Amino acid sequence: MVEIKKLFEYNEEVRHRYLETLARMPWEELVMNREASFQSLRNIFLHTLNVIDYWLDVLLDEQLCAEMRYDEYTRIGEIYEYMGNVEKRLRTYVESLSLDGLARKYVRTNDLNEIVEVTAEDVLIHLFEEEVHHRGELIALLWQIGVEPPIMGWKYL
Repeated sequence: MVEIKKLFEYNEEVRHRYLETLARMPWEELVMNREASFQSLRNIFLHTLNVIDYWLDVLLDEQLCAEMRYDEYTRIGEIYEYMGNVEKRLRTYVESLSLDGLARKYVRTNDLNEIVEVTAEDVLIHLFEEEVHHRGELIALLWQIGVEPPIMGWKYL
């Protein structure tokens, strides 16, 4: 349990550093289509938050996560607000999670339209990996435009 909490604390700290970096850039740079997974830096960052939000709805049996409409985010402050809401939900969930809760099973349809059974632990590992995956994409895109990505090693947290 402790390891999962540490991973999410780490991701939260690094996520904040990335948004701070994005916040220093002109808005036009953030929304420019870069032909990446979700087109723009803004959309990629929002996608990582939306994935967390979506899976929290599954894990908590809630329906709070709306379909992501990237273009509705027109100011950096709106992204900070969404990030804060998602992080609060995630922190609350992880803090309340028991070992039995990690093993709880969920049935979902995957991207290949197959019915699969996953545990809460599977979902949490996926959330961590999904964000790291897209963070690498952000790093590459930032390098392409001459912006140095934030330091993210454990040593610096």
